[in-house]
Amino acid sequence: MAPLRGAPPPDLKDLVRAQDRISFIYVERCFVHRDSNAITARDQRGTVHIPAASLGALILGPGATVSHQAITLLAESGSTAVWVGERGVRYYAHGRSLSGSSRLLEAQARIVSNKNERMRVARAMYGMRFPDEDVSRLSMHQLRGREGARVRRAYRQASQDSGVAWDGRAYDPNDFDAGDTVNKALSAATACLYGVAHAVIVALGCAPGLGVVHTGHARSFVYDIADLYKAEIAVPVAFSVAAAGPEDVGGTTRRAVRDAIRDGLIMTRISRDIKLLLLGPSSDSDEDSPENYDVIELWDGRTGTVSGGISYGQEAVIV
Repeated sequence: MAPLRGAPPPDLKDLVRAQDRISFIYVERCFVHRDSNAITARDQRGTVHIPAASLGALILGPGATVSHQAITLLAESGSTAVWVGERGVRYYAHGRSLSGSSRLLEAQARIVSNKNERMRVARAMYGMRFPDEDVSRLSMHQLRGREGARVRRAYRQASQDSGVAWDGRAYDPNDFDAGDTVNKALSAATACLYGVAHAVIVALGCAPGLGVVHTGHARSFVYDIADLYKAEIAVPVAFSVAAAGPEDVGGTTRRAVRDAIRDGLIMTRISRDIKLLLLGPSSDSDEDSPENYDVIELWDGRTGTVSGGISYGQEAVIV
């Protein structure tokens, strides 16, 4: 049987940049397929077309059946597919990077591998959360204490603003419905935020597992980045949803998080902040510019790098 042939994969430089994409779209109990260069979601109500090339993450809930062609298109478009369920997010796949350069990935590896650099970037991450404080001399123990106090204040403030009682974060990762309304909303909100952070991280060509503050998990860097925005996005959204008392806590929370991410330009900020953390002020240059695509060099112990695509056995030998 002849293989199915669809539209050719798009060039990386023609794809929408990570920070300019739709944050995420959630679907469940439907058939997900491909129609040319669009993803389709079909259920008993009809068919919806989703533009794959401008999508950050397609979040697939319970009952979603996905075709091979749909996943192929997501991969070619640099979009992330995330499977979720009542028990939380389970990450299975992502598309190729939207950047043809390994500059961010190499910077990330250098930082994680050097204690002083790692400490510097960890302080910078916490400094983003405490803009009015000098954290340049604080230890990790002190920073964790400050962060714990900040998160507790965020919960208390959201409780006061929404009128929703708060008795602390309590949930069973194996039983979503066991928690109270605000804890269920918090679980749904953070799951969405993790999915969006993961989508931007892999789109930029970074490694989700090379965390700075978090470590030892395949999504350590995802948790690092999502924590920068959790108190701003997930906490107030969850308490606002809980105050409204919707029947569908998960669905209402996802839609509210999507609106908050769009209104707060979170995907643009995630992209900017990752580049600033990993590259410093030099991140002002455009990592996604065409000259950064498909530039392959060879490592050299003396000069750092040399040009690729050359038959080096033919050049004059320097002694």
